[in-house]
Amino acid sequence: MVQVRALQPVNTDGSIDLERWLDHVLSMDPALDRAALKEACELARSAEADAKITDTSWGEASSFQTGLEIAEILADLKLDQDSLVAAVLYRGVREDKIQLSQVQPRFGDVVGKLIEGVLRMAAISASINPRESLVLGTQVQVENLRRMLVAMVDDVRVALIKLAERTIAIRAVKSADEEKRRRVAREVFDIYAPLAHRLGIGHIKWELEDLSFRYLEPMQYKQIAQLLHERRVDRELYINTVMQQLRESLSETGIKADINGRAKHIYSIWRKMQKKGLQFSQIYDVRAVRVLVPEVRDCYTALGIVHSLWRHIPKEFDDYIANPKENGYRSLHTAVIGPEGKVLEVQIRTHAMHEEAELGVCAHWRYKGTDVKSGSNHYEEKISWLRQVLEWHEELGDIGGLAEQLRVDIEPDRVYVFTPDGHAIDLPKGATPLDFAYRVHTEIGHNCRGAKVNGRIVPLNYSLQTGEQVEIITSKQGSPSRDWLNSNLGYITTSRARAKIVHWFKLQARDQNVAAGKSLLERELARLDMPPVDYERLAEKANLKTAEDLFAALGAADLRLTQVVNLAQQLVEPERGVDQLDLIPRKSAPVARPGRRDDIQIQGVGNLMTQMANCCQPLPGDPIVGYITLGRGVTIHRQDCGNALQLTGREPERMIQVSWGPVPEKVYPVQITIRAFDRSGLLRDVSQVLLNEKINVLAVNTRSNKEDSTAQMALTIEIPSLDALGRLLGRISQLPNIIEARRHRAL
Repeated sequence: MVQVRALQPVNTDGSIDLERWLDHVLSMDPALDRAALKEACELARSAEADAKITDTSWGEASSFQTGLEIAEILADLKLDQDSLVAAVLYRGVREDKIQLSQVQPRFGDVVGKLIEGVLRMAAISASINPRESLVLGTQVQVENLRRMLVAMVDDVRVALIKLAERTIAIRAVKSADEEKRRRVAREVFDIYAPLAHRLGIGHIKWELEDLSFRYLEPMQYKQIAQLLHERRVDRELYINTVMQQLRESLSETGIKADINGRAKHIYSIWRKMQKKGLQFSQIYDVRAVRVLVPEVRDCYTALGIVHSLWRHIPKEFDDYIANPKENGYRSLHTAVIGPEGKVLEVQIRTHAMHEEAELGVCAHWRYKGTDVKSGSNHYEEKISWLRQVLEWHEELGDIGGLAEQLRVDIEPDRVYVFTPDGHAIDLPKGATPLDFAYRVHTEIGHNCRGAKVNGRIVPLNYSLQTGEQVEIITSKQGSPSRDWLNSNLGYITTSRARAKIVHWFKLQARDQNVAAGKSLLERELARLDMPPVDYERLAEKANLKTAEDLFAALGAADLRLTQVVNLAQQLVEPERGVDQLDLIPRKSAPVARPGRRDDIQIQGVGNLMTQMANCCQPLPGDPIVGYITLGRGVTIHRQDCGNALQLTGREPERMIQVSWGPVPEKVYPVQITIRAFDRSGLLRDVSQVLLNEKINVLAVNTRSNKEDSTAQMALTIEIPSLDALGRLLGRISQLPNIIEARRHRAL
């Protein structure tokens, strides 16, 4: 029912026989590297000898012995070389007998990161109250659980090493004082047994539950254990008779089956008695057998044979093959009236299903190196693992919106952040506190006035990182700002947040939207140093009737500011001539236009005249093919053009491979001026923004005014578009002490 602490092979002097231990571990997985594993063991043993410290928290067991026991469990779970090395060294690192700086150069960064992850998870132990459930825990407990969750998301092996370590821990506390037994049992029962269940590691889950139950509810444990013991001999004789009868029946149908009596788990019996209000004699799975067959179809054939031998008990059948459990468990469960009129439970599954039930996630995870080397399937499995852990996290007592958030499809490149209450929220990579606020609740987004990340005030356009705790500062009279919709300022990145803000503005009065829209447009045109614009003509260009309609659409966010600015630029082009941004290219290479020879590259041929076929009118990006005409160069067709297909069949020798040529990049020299209150590091911060936006700087001139403590910077930069200029000025405006950042046009 429960296991005791494993005995290591020892020499005559009482020391651990390392060679015999290695033989045992490699017998479970011959693919392991014996030399690397031995090197880790020698380091752990020598470090413990040098430290000359007795680990009183683990009784007589040393950190070296504990490491070997953890590694044995992981070898049984079929984990990889790095996991076993990390397991051997972990306790030594945790007790400061071994430094991580010693580990990484000898065993690699992966081993070092695994140990770091398990160390982070160890923090959860400090906050467990042995007298209460974690569901009722304090904020400190929730914070530690959060740290544990984030550590596990990085690498599932971290969780498995910790799970094995806690298994050894609860095996070892048999001789400890009651307070320590209860503390370890409470932690294991509330955290690690549910985790083992979520990972589908059945044999560890049952052991953790039984041992925890033994120390948390000793009277009930002893009562059920005694009842099981009293009837053990009769039960074993009965089970042997059942197995023989079932084996003969299956053999007659040609099914090769492995049949054995299923282990009885005390906690599961007690839980079923409590949940259904049953007596011990009414528990069906006290007498149980498990049937393992080669194929899925054999499962259902065996089920039919079982039901033909003994009468099925109504409502006591579960098909977890057709409907697997959330952790991937698959099997057929049925209860029947067996020989002598006694209730019997039968489980039927394939050998592969049994391995999954016992090893869970370990049956699928075979690490071959880093995530990059492991391929795309590795990442998909990691996301599947994340879903399972978040569901388990929900089981432990999270409330509110977490369940809804977990039902979304998790996509690559997402960040996972947490509310102050510990609820997990997933967002796209690059999301901001405003995106987070609108994800939590629309009103929180509308009333947002600031944000704290890990207790520190951050700008609303701060880019959130996985594992951070986000707290939104709200105001009862708060309302969205139209600046939030300005993509150049980077306040929001998600379509959800934008839609909520746009909807809010649509509900406001038209006169407010008109005033706000006009102010927004004038401010942006001034910042970009654009000439006066005829707003009536601009409205007409935007397909609106009047300038007031234009302002109202801007104010209600029906039109984006960048769209209107681009229209304004097109409107004033004839009046400004070469002063316009897109008419003063720094590099003279022309932009490719469909139909020009510059667009096309002809394989193996120099310059040839080309023309676009009128029948299909190919555009840049379309798959194309060339046809050599007589006297008119090469005609370019789409590959799926009917005429081209006919020509290919009729005159294949005149068809030629062609492709679209690269569109040359154009940049434009632009002058900008920045006014700010002078401070140390101002130029460095501006340079960092330019670096982040990949902007090339041609000239810089700075001047400080001591009288009013201001500084003025004039920069000449190369910019690819007006949108990029607006985004750059917006980023610079967000820097501390900046008074104004705008384009400067020499008169």
